[in-house]
Amino acid sequence: MNKAERNRRIMKRFEMCINTNDRALAEELIDASAEFTTPVSDKPLYGGAGYLSVVELMRKSFSDIRWDLVDMAAEDDKVAVHWTCSGTHDGNFMGLAPTDKKFSFSVMNFYYLNDAGKIINDVAAQGLFGLMTALGLIK
Repeated sequence: MNKAERNRRIMKRFEMCINTNDRALAEELIDASAEFTTPVSDKPLYGGAGYLSVVELMRKSFSDIRWDLVDMAAEDDKVAVHWTCSGTHDGNFMGLAPTDKKFSFSVMNFYYLNDAGKIINDVAAQGLFGLMTALGLIK
């Protein structure tokens, strides 16, 4: 099996990891030194536990949140993933009281893996969010 095929299989397992909040699987799939930055933390988060801490935060605001892998392209140690994220806003989210509104949106992430097949970086495409931030509409 080549690296691209291996990495596609890893991403399918990663989908299961984030939807079940499986810490053991996160530690298996994400390198302990992988650094993640997020708007919900003023300092970088590391490894599987750091990554899942963001997932746990999202679950507090959207208890039924789910990420579905729609499509992916893999080349060498890079994988581009098209996700659909859906859920219900049933908890406080960044100061916004629960609305009980359901949502679904698409997002694109790029993952980089090391030779051991562990995720070392996750870069999210910002799309409209990037434009709104640049225009000062959101922080």
